[in-house]
Amino acid sequence: MSKREIIDFILDINKGAKPEFLAQFTKEDLDLYLEHLMEVDLGQLALSA
Repeated sequence: MSKREIIDFILDINKGAKPEFLAQFTKEDLDLYLEHLMEVDLGQLALSA
C-alpha cells in the first residue's frame, strides 16, 4: 500500500486528522498508526454489540 493510500484509510477512520500532518510521518509509522486505529475501531464495535 502506498503512503497516500495509508493516509486515506487513516482519514476514513480518524475524521479529525489532517492530511498535511500525516504526510510528515514515514510510511512505516503511518502503517503502525493505521493498525492501531483498526484495533481500536474493532474494539469499539465489539463493545457496542
